[in-house]
Amino acid sequence: METIKYPSKASWDVLCRRALADKATEVEATVADIIADVETRGDKALMEYERRFTGAALSTLEVTAEELDCGEAAVSDELKDAINQAAGNIAEFHKAQMMTPVDVETAPGVRCVQRAVPIERVGLYIPGGNSPLFSTVLMLAIPARIAGCREIILCTPPGKDGSVHPAILYAARLAGVKRIFKTGGAQAVAAMAAGTESVPKVDKIFGPGNRFVMEAKQQVSRRNVAIDMPAGPSEVLVVADDSADAEFVAADFLSQAEHGPDSQSILLTDSPRLADTLPGVIDRLMSALPRQEMMSRSLTHSRVILLHDADEMMAFTNMYAPEHLIINHRQAETLAEKVVNAGSVFIGPWSPESAGDYASGTNHTLPTSGYARAYSGVNIDSFTKKITFQRLTPQGIASIGRAVEVMAENEDLMAHKLAMTLRLNAIKK
Repeated sequence: METIKYPSKASWDVLCRRALADKATEVEATVADIIADVETRGDKALMEYERRFTGAALSTLEVTAEELDCGEAAVSDELKDAINQAAGNIAEFHKAQMMTPVDVETAPGVRCVQRAVPIERVGLYIPGGNSPLFSTVLMLAIPARIAGCREIILCTPPGKDGSVHPAILYAARLAGVKRIFKTGGAQAVAAMAAGTESVPKVDKIFGPGNRFVMEAKQQVSRRNVAIDMPAGPSEVLVVADDSADAEFVAADFLSQAEHGPDSQSILLTDSPRLADTLPGVIDRLMSALPRQEMMSRSLTHSRVILLHDADEMMAFTNMYAPEHLIINHRQAETLAEKVVNAGSVFIGPWSPESAGDYASGTNHTLPTSGYARAYSGVNIDSFTKKITFQRLTPQGIASIGRAVEVMAENEDLMAHKLAMTLRLNAIKK
């Protein structure tokens, strides 16, 4: 892990760059072929891909009610209690985000209204494999249900035996998902985008995944379906001073590193002591954890950056635009007010990223790779459309009619002008 001391501001842009995935062109071509295959052969293609990638020999794709019952029975009471508590907090926070309709009379006789209308059909992608992300089921399905989406479907890869992880099934049922399909990877995204004999076509696709899943989401978004946001490897940036517990900071680094080998962790500090001691603390804590190889690979493109003061640290933070930002600093509340670009912010020493990943109530589906400069994390708005309505009376035509005529004429759109002129003439009769 690299330690960089007092870099010049001219070098910050380079330090904010994320690692680029190798063989991007190859991934793009592979994903394009998979999408075309699923569009052509439907369920048959999905089953063949599952046999190839997971070893599962499937005769049907949809999870049955019996499988849901068995999955629920297989989840321990302790895990059920944890999932239930997290679900309650997530629901509480997202219910509070529901939009109040806007209803304004902008001019006499001109009424303008904005309403949030739920997206009808949404598809959720949940990775399986080494980390079956049942927490992401809650983060996506609960706000979709609260928003009022009519149809919520979920795709997730099965194990070699053709089963779905029990905790994913339990979380899905708890969150209100009615239909679950055993398919993963780029092929699952293709199925939700185009529809197959079994998997319904959706209007918007949500969820994390590997680079093949992310590429598939990008490709289908240019064609016939929306996606939650562009995304890359997960990341955390920690702002800390000499008051920070080095073990807390090291644990935050490692919790990010175990997401995957491409994940990145950054420490910004004005404490030479913390900058010098952190690598050793990380090594000590990591020695007692699983997934050491994965974490070690992640740490090779993670950094400790020593800066002069809090102002520099916050300026760098806003340039980096982290997915997760932890402010472990004696002036954490004050520094949090200076955040302009971040996916989710964790304030103070007692606010680890893992709280937001699971149970605080905020959403953990967040923009990465600097997209926090322009994108929000998933929230209630992600599952709705804002539709505007307007109703004009004859008084409204009289209020704004001449302005419309003049503007239309000066844009050389004479039919626009005519539509207003005819009404103006009608109310003068």
